[in-house]
Amino acid sequence: MKLISWNIDSLNAALTSDSNRAALSRAVLNTIIELEPDVIALQETKLPRKGPSKKHIAILEEHFPTYEFVWNSSQEPARKSYAGTMFLYKKHLNPTVSYPEIEAPDPMDAEGRILTLEFDHFYVTQVYTPNAGSKLNRLSERQRWDEQYAEYLATLDEEKVVLATGDFNVAHQEIDLAHPDRNRETAGFTDEERAGFTRLLEKGFTDTFRHLHGDIQDVYSWWNQRAKTSKINNSGWRIDYWLISDRAADKVIRSEMVDSGERQDHTPLLLEIDGS
Repeated sequence: MKLISWNIDSLNAALTSDSNRAALSRAVLNTIIELEPDVIALQETKLPRKGPSKKHIAILEEHFPTYEFVWNSSQEPARKSYAGTMFLYKKHLNPTVSYPEIEAPDPMDAEGRILTLEFDHFYVTQVYTPNAGSKLNRLSERQRWDEQYAEYLATLDEEKVVLATGDFNVAHQEIDLAHPDRNRETAGFTDEERAGFTRLLEKGFTDTFRHLHGDIQDVYSWWNQRAKTSKINNSGWRIDYWLISDRAADKVIRSEMVDSGERQDHTPLLLEIDGS
């Protein structure tokens, strides 16, 4: 089984905008299509509260004719067209879809940040983890989110094997970002956030990339688009993950980044597992 996860930073723009950045996003989508994954997880879709418009749906159906798609969009009292997640999956798969709320600090549960597919023998769930803020003004709320999300995954894991993916907004180890020394107090690399991710893994989950590639360095999933040379210089962070229940780690065949060309920001992640 082949799965791809990507923080697309506005599906709306990727599908409908004429900007150069939108064109780069569409090129990445075409790369994903060529890989023919069984499941595609998208974060930060920024769709309206009612979900994709008729125009969005027509474009998705044109480009992904063999897929069904489901979404979780930001609802009141959260900001509109903010955050959001979407799954596309091959039509023959027929999973059960759920839209979890984890008793996170308001309004995080209303921001469409988690979406879960249940299959016969496993779950696939994705997350767009809240950012702690440029001045760490939401760090305490972020810590509460991390606790609640870890409990949610642990609950799923009691029932079936879990594949958990998304933008976790944390570089777990020093080797997961290019410049750890200058980012000690930066959102995504605070001691508190890193410890929260450690506690999540300790509940029975494996970071599939590290499982296969060990302590390889200089491989990242995100480059700051506000810094024009961040990708050229590979000044990146690895903040996007595919996790799997520990007991199924030996099923992982591939876990790697997908080349997104010159587009900065997030790059897609590919996971391939033995489905037998």
